[in-house]
Amino acid sequence: MSLETDARIVPATPEAIAKAARALRGGALVAFPTETVYGLGGDATSDAVVARIFAAKGRPRFNPLIVHMPDLAEAEVIALFDERARDAARRFWPGPLSLVLSRRAGGGVSLLASAGLDTVAIRVPAHPVAQALLRATGRPLAAPSANRSGRVSPTEAAHVAADLGDGVALVLDGGRCPVGVESTVLDLTGATPTLLRPGGVTVEALAAALGPIAVAGADPAAPRSPGQLASHYAPALPLRMNAVEAQPGEALLAFGATVSGGFAEVLNLSERGDLVEAAANLFTMLRRLDRPGFTGIAVMRIPEHGLGQAINDRLRRAAAPRS
Repeated sequence: MSLETDARIVPATPEAIAKAARALRGGALVAFPTETVYGLGGDATSDAVVARIFAAKGRPRFNPLIVHMPDLAEAEVIALFDERARDAARRFWPGPLSLVLSRRAGGGVSLLASAGLDTVAIRVPAHPVAQALLRATGRPLAAPSANRSGRVSPTEAAHVAADLGDGVALVLDGGRCPVGVESTVLDLTGATPTLLRPGGVTVEALAAALGPIAVAGADPAAPRSPGQLASHYAPALPLRMNAVEAQPGEALLAFGATVSGGFAEVLNLSERGDLVEAAANLFTMLRRLDRPGFTGIAVMRIPEHGLGQAINDRLRRAAAPRS
């Protein structure tokens, strides 16, 4: 059966969303689109379901998950919000920002979802399918990216089925994800807001709204946020950054004006040098070039500002030595 006719992939109609919500309440795992990437959703209040998420992804259990909620009021049921956190939520939710906050006693979220930490990462997604699913399910959904741990994140329904196989009961197809990189993760448990992972909300936007933003140093052995492992978002082929010339057999992921020839194939993240367009294309184009016949994937230099920070973060982790 081809991915295009995989019976688990269904258009995200109201009837399909209702079916997915019933499956989630029954303990199944369901993949669904968000504005960032597709998420592998499961009932965040169930230890057994959260454990199945880790198993389906092959994800280390010390790597915490993000819990998805429909709105700020529901988020306050599971975490402690001060006025600074409420201000951040009102400014950026729904949207691609995850907030790390202290867990609320009795909030009901599985401790496994937080990897045993006394904090919880929460996001309110903007995608209409994600919103409809959350409201129909009526429970917090733990939803990491719907792919095998450490590999390229999925931005189309077919990517999910290719990666997870029978690990997911249903894939709601809402089309291609418009942002294309994961959410920004901001820790608000300390005196200064601290960036744990760059993503769909830029650091510049956060600083303009909240004041100075610190940047955390990641400990891959004890991550405080998803996306902090040294090797992550990785294609099967080796990846080389800041390429200016071809090496034998390489494919090129270009940005802006394409470099001189010699590459086996070229895909351009954004011919006009638009970082928003580049972020939306990143994972899809990485997947297209990650195939036999090439010796590796070279990537042209991406500017280190705006969404370029999130793009370069993903590329650096994709290029890191594999364990």
